[in-house]
Amino acid sequence: MDAKCCVNVEEQIGTKKSTFQEHQQLIFSIGGGLFLLVGVILQNTDFQTLAIGAFLLSYMIGGYFKAKEGLTDLIVDRSLNVELLMILAAIGAAIIGYWTEGAILIFIFSLSGALETYTLNKSHREISALMELQPDKATVINNGVEKVVAVTALTIGDHVLIKPGERIPTDGTIIKGQTTIDEAAITGESIPVEKKLDDNVFSGTVNMNGAITVTVTKNNDETVFQKIIQLVQSAKEEKSPSQLFIEKFEGTYVKGVLIVVGLMMFLPHYLLGWSWTETFYRAMVMLVVASPCALVASIMPATLSAISNGARNGILFKGGVHLEALSSIKAIALDKTGTLSKGQPEVTDVIVKKGVSEQDFLFKVASIESYSRHPLAEAIVHYGKKQANSKLVEPDEIEDFTGWGITATFEGEKYKVGKRSFIGDDMADLFFKKEADELSEAGKTLVYVANEDGIIGLIALKDTVRDVAVEAIRRFKEAGIYSIMMTGDHEKTAQAIAKETKIDDYIANCLPETKVEEVKGLKEKYGSVAMVGDGINDAPALATANVGIAMGAGTDVAIETADIVLVKNDLSKIAKAIELSKKMNRIIKQNVIFSISIIVLLIIGNFLQQVSLPLGVIGHEGSTILVILNGLRLLRN
Repeated sequence: MDAKCCVNVEEQIGTKKSTFQEHQQLIFSIGGGLFLLVGVILQNTDFQTLAIGAFLLSYMIGGYFKAKEGLTDLIVDRSLNVELLMILAAIGAAIIGYWTEGAILIFIFSLSGALETYTLNKSHREISALMELQPDKATVINNGVEKVVAVTALTIGDHVLIKPGERIPTDGTIIKGQTTIDEAAITGESIPVEKKLDDNVFSGTVNMNGAITVTVTKNNDETVFQKIIQLVQSAKEEKSPSQLFIEKFEGTYVKGVLIVVGLMMFLPHYLLGWSWTETFYRAMVMLVVASPCALVASIMPATLSAISNGARNGILFKGGVHLEALSSIKAIALDKTGTLSKGQPEVTDVIVKKGVSEQDFLFKVASIESYSRHPLAEAIVHYGKKQANSKLVEPDEIEDFTGWGITATFEGEKYKVGKRSFIGDDMADLFFKKEADELSEAGKTLVYVANEDGIIGLIALKDTVRDVAVEAIRRFKEAGIYSIMMTGDHEKTAQAIAKETKIDDYIANCLPETKVEEVKGLKEKYGSVAMVGDGINDAPALATANVGIAMGAGTDVAIETADIVLVKNDLSKIAKAIELSKKMNRIIKQNVIFSISIIVLLIIGNFLQQVSLPLGVIGHEGSTILVILNGLRLLRN
């Protein structure tokens, strides 16, 4: 069994264990409540001893989990927590004869604990449910024979058959058939996507209506889906600064409460004239109402809910610290190639000499360029095939001048295809110079084609802007976030992309170290800065920024370095992530203010002798449940 499989099994066992414990806590809580009811009934009869016995059973059964948790922290971790405060308060109430109040405290505290466990597990289950979306079996085709194998046994190059209605078991490329695929598990988008030959498909998505054969392109532990699971699992373990502060604060606060309660057990008797019974009772109420349960629960449920929400929408946070930091971003730097642009050149314009057929021109150029692996050549071949609508022909002779162009003999005629300087600057100046200059000014790359009679045409190519880039920049502007593009391309190309996207500023001819220096400069000027990139050259800048954001289709180095990953390269998701971060921080602030306010009001009410132990329990536990439920609102889209 491989490591990934072991992780899956452990995750499933952990989920089942937490669900079982969740049910156990609820059963014990209800059991304690039933014995509380029996005790109350018997208390009004002559069976006082039986009533106390029922209350004792209510204490032991209802308080089992909380007492275990409090004592474990005290003995093993040598730390104090709110559970210990609650148990001491219940025991204190019993000592002075308030059995009913103590049992009510235990019942409500245990019931709220069961509900808290349920709500926290719900956040975890939202994330763990991802595990169930990937099939564990795949149908492999080998020499026409179908064989069902474990997904973990798939290797790169295997041919996998996916029938309609089946979930795709691996990342791959379609080599046969066409279909529509529901990619909601990966992108969060509900509209199915059309897929045809040579299109990529992703593990965990659903094949809607056509049988397809896919060749495996990634090992099982390297698929987009597995990266999502791995990143979300690590995010669950990483805590935000707010959560870390609260956890450190809890121990100190509990010690302070115990000291105050110790003083309250005798000072009010001498200073305020309270009876010993009233003094001790008020000290027990103080134990309950001053407990920071609601304050402690103000952050983690909200953070886990937000991380889960992001995962469902194709935004992977590597921890609460990055999610929390995102809301304070004042500037964002974006790489061009592969981030703002598609990273693949496309043919945008074709100009041919008078009397030359454009279709015939493209057919010849595509046939020649089909023997070059240069990205521009591949773009021309792709475009030429589509426009010529005929099968390409092999040239008679061909010679590749790397970085300059290519020469070939085609149908007995010699051709040169390449840069302006490769063809000849003097010749290029005589061929549609005005149009060529305009294309060049627009940031497009020009490829000239000449035969023995001179230049017969030119092809303009450009790395086109992503459809969502303009919308993303617009939303940054609305949020008051300064945006800047950093690219290694020359000035004209950078200027053209900047104009098209309406980005605030741009820097051309950037080397990796230049990007780092620019990010440092932005941090000095704006304070908190995000960097978005996809390549190895972006990794240093991603690490330098306050928040690094990687494109999901980027290099492993960029993804590993970044704090946030956009699964489907959708830049508009950044604005959503910022909104989610702001909403989370807003809810956490609401929770903290609310919980502190309730604690202060209950403490004041206790000193004024207006808060009974049951009322204190209801106020304390009710506020805890409310802040948890408020945090769970972030699970909604």
